[in-house]
This record gives sequence, C-alpha cells and structure tokens, in this order.
Amino acid sequence: MTDPIVKPFWDEPTGSWQYVLHDPATMQGAVVDPVLNFDPASGSTATESAEEILAYVQDAGIRLAWVLDTHPHADHFSAAQWFKDRTGAQTAIGAEVTQVQRLWKDIYNLPADFPVDGSQWDRLFADGETFMLGQVPVTVIHSPGHTLASITYVVGDAAFVHDTLMMPDSGTSRADFPGGSSAALYASLQRILALPDATRVFVGHDYAPGRDAACESTVAEQKARNIHLKDAPSEAAFRAVRDARDATLPLPRLMLAALQINIRGGRKPAPESNGRSYLKIPLDHFEAR
Repeated sequence: MTDPIVKPFWDEPTGSWQYVLHDPATMQGAVVDPVLNFDPASGSTATESAEEILAYVQDAGIRLAWVLDTHPHADHFSAAQWFKDRTGAQTAIGAEVTQVQRLWKDIYNLPADFPVDGSQWDRLFADGETFMLGQVPVTVIHSPGHTLASITYVVGDAAFVHDTLMMPDSGTSRADFPGGSSAALYASLQRILALPDATRVFVGHDYAPGRDAACESTVAEQKARNIHLKDAPSEAAFRAVRDARDATLPLPRLMLAALQINIRGGRKPAPESNGRSYLKIPLDHFEAR
C-alpha cells in the first residue's frame, strides 16, 4: 500500500497545524484544515498562511483534489473556500456538521433561510466512508467529543486526528464546547488508539509546553506516553480528568467569530447594503471564565 507524503505548516498565532498530503505515485493531494488569517483587533482577514501552502503545492507539482476540514473550528477561520476558488479542489467535512450548523444557527439567531444541510461543502463524509487519494486509500472515522462533527482521516499509514489527541505531553483535546462530550471523546479516542501502532498521528494543535511546536507522533507513542491515556484509564477516570481540566479553560478568543465563518464552509456572511460583511457576537450567552 502506498503511504502519503505529509508536509506540515504551522500557524503560530492560533497554535494550529495545517497539512498538505499527497500520493507520490500520482501526485494527487489534499490540504487538511487550512487557516484563513484573522486579526480580531482590526477585523481584517488575510491569506498569508494559505498562500504559503498553495506555493508549496504548485512548486511540488501536486494536483490538489481535496480541501478536508476535520470539523468546524473554534480557534481559526477555515480557508477551505479560498482554496476551492483558486484550485477547483472539492471541499469536504464530516456529515454531522449539520448538527453543528443547527446548534450555532440558534446561538447566532441566524435567518430562517440559513441552510443547515451541509450544502456549503461539496462532500459530507459519513463514519466508515472511504475514498481514494490517487492510489492511497482514505477512511473516515467519526470522532465526536470535541465537537459533534469531528472526524479523523486515516490516509494510508497517517491519521489526521485534529482536536482529539494532542501531542503526548499535552494529553487530549477539550470537550466542553457546545455539543461537546468527554464521554464521546473517550469513545473516539479508543477507536483511534485501535489503529496499528505504527500509524503516524498528526494533531491539529500544539501549545508547545517548554519545547518547540511539534505535530507528529504514533499510535504506540500515544498509548505509552500520553498524559491522559498512558495508563489505559477507565472512561470514568478519563472523564474526571478531562472535565476538571475543561472547567478551568477560557473559551478560545476567536470562537464567536470563527464559528460564523466555519459553519459557512469558510465563507464570510453575505455582504450587507454597503458591501461589507459583518459578524455577530451573542452577548451574555456564554459565561466568562
């Protein structure tokens, strides 16, 4: 079986990892979780991160087939639509994104005609669905817990797990967002850890506790060294640790802005009469932490 070549890209302001992967035999490739830059102080968006990735894709001769989001992100804007507009690549996300759209449509009090059918993406992947990236098989694993819609892409020997596992010294991802669940996260982690030990695990974030930012481990390393999982805790023990930790965490600083973009597949809200797009902030819906 052919395994993909993986190139990571680090977005320091949001602590996010983005990936380009491709089949070396056919040069067909995909981008996973690309970032659209956003400055909350000025309200301005920019494309430096996306342009860096596109330059690599073009220089390497990769034929971009997919822009793959693992879930609607709370900490950065998705650049999926930007890539589609420039490359024609198909956009995709997990099928349960419709649940997230319905939840946040209510929180933002969006118009009745706001679509919550996932039509903002070209493809919605169900749990267990497979497709090919060139000659490399891709399997989708529904991985809820962090969000209702989170998925893992297993591409050959590589698993793109985003906000489920962190690097082993950071543990696992939070499960306290709307629709999140530490019980669901525990079950998702068991499915990921059941993959072959040599599977390369690529995370979505790293907050680099006293070291350089890192993005890659293996299933074996996660089982042996992950601070939340290394002793094979019971579900109850894991949930106690995860829930206690989550209760101390502030909400991501970009969450209320980012979800408005990301439930639209990386699009800004429709321009108003003056030609500008606007974001809404639901005052007093969430408690300060």
